[in-house]
Amino acid sequence: MKSRTRTAPRVAAVVAALLGLLVPLLGFGPSAHAAPTGFRVQNGRLLEASGNDFVMRGVNHAHTWYRDRISSLAHIKAKRANTVRVVLASGDRWTRNGTTDVANVVSQCKQNRLICVLEVHDTTGYGDQSGATTLSRAADYWISVKSALAGQESHVIVNIGNEPFGNNNAGRWTADTKAAIQKLRNAGFNHTLMVDAPNWGQDWSFTMRDNAASVFAADRDRNTVFSVHMYGVYNTAAKVNDYLNRFVAAKLPIVVGEFGHNHSDGNPDEDAIMATSQRLGLGYLGWSWSGNGSDVGYLDMVTNFDPNRLTSWGQRIFNGANGMAATSKQAAIYSGR
Repeated sequence: MKSRTRTAPRVAAVVAALLGLLVPLLGFGPSAHAAPTGFRVQNGRLLEASGNDFVMRGVNHAHTWYRDRISSLAHIKAKRANTVRVVLASGDRWTRNGTTDVANVVSQCKQNRLICVLEVHDTTGYGDQSGATTLSRAADYWISVKSALAGQESHVIVNIGNEPFGNNNAGRWTADTKAAIQKLRNAGFNHTLMVDAPNWGQDWSFTMRDNAASVFAADRDRNTVFSVHMYGVYNTAAKVNDYLNRFVAAKLPIVVGEFGHNHSDGNPDEDAIMATSQRLGLGYLGWSWSGNGSDVGYLDMVTNFDPNRLTSWGQRIFNGANGMAATSKQAAIYSGR
């Protein structure tokens, strides 16, 4: 009897050790990544479910403030964009976009053969901006509209929160971003997630750059893309190249989620942003189609939502060097449509 009681723990230990080796290989257990059902990140690149490399060429559209301008998606597609980043509101600062509205936006994106990047704008400048909300609250919003997004992993990328920290408390970005990613994964989101940088998106403190690897590793699906917004901070080609090249060298996925040709905080080098993105095979999404306030009205690509009235900025981003007409490729999922 004594020999059996001594042998049983040894056998159990051996079995446990073997299972420990086999379980990850078989794809079970907490260490396993979810099988991709749509977009996925691999080796620092954003891939479609088919395995095709996907490079975003698109614009931002302020849907939450102009809900009657849904026809803009067709006009954006006609300008050769392959992606649209759609502004939504969680209800914390601006009027909430409900599940039905989000489902309609996704449907309209699909009808117009656009990849849909959806973002919550209420987080903008948290810590600096009165009324701005947290990434945790933004994650709660996504969970509340999950039924509009489930099954859309090949067409939709979830940009958790726009510019989620201003310049104060930017150091909180890393922990809060990890927690928001994990909240969405625990809620069953299998989508590619996108996370914006702090410092109003521009990451001049390099908080996102220097912590991106740990944030990426905190996503159990390893399916997170990083987004930097390039305005006055990125006023030279050297700054643009240095920032984007560091992500590429680290094999971490990066896109320019917003940029313009001018801004109140300085003059961004849009030529370098577009040229570097093209050279490195990175996505860019210009700000914005139309409807900007008078203080930044120069960032409208078309006047009063009229696709036949391109502004100088619109001409540049759509028809200029490294612009959409020359470089945009439609997502493979829409092939044959």
